[in-house]
Amino acid sequence: MKVLVMYVDRFSYTPRTKNLETAEEITDGAAFTDSILAFIQVEEADEEKDVASREKKLVNHLKWTARKNNCKSVILHSFAHLSESKASIEFTKELFDLAEKRLQNADFTTAQTPFGYFLDLDIKAPGFSLARIWATL
Repeated sequence: MKVLVMYVDRFSYTPRTKNLETAEEITDGAAFTDSILAFIQVEEADEEKDVASREKKLVNHLKWTARKNNCKSVILHSFAHLSESKASIEFTKELFDLAEKRLQNADFTTAQTPFGYFLDLDIKAPGFSLARIWATL
């Protein structure tokens, strides 16, 4: 799994193009402030491991990043451009849902960008050391 995490002062999205036939219809965007925005690429090799172990690894990384940025809000964004390897849609979505639930249980405010859409993004991210972290998990 590859993860690019950014602390964002402001982040918003608008659904542009549906690229997954089975995705639910989404027309409204959303906006967030003072959040951790996680661009996540779940890879084929992740499916060889237990989904719960991958979810725990991801959540621990996101919680660590949030603590370093004094933040309690996390946005999960499926971003299939950090690696050539891709996990199945079903595995990826299950991992996202489990990670979101674990974060909520730890008193984080969470959101997921619409799964199966290309989105117009608006990002305002400050330029300090731990505002952007890339990791292989």
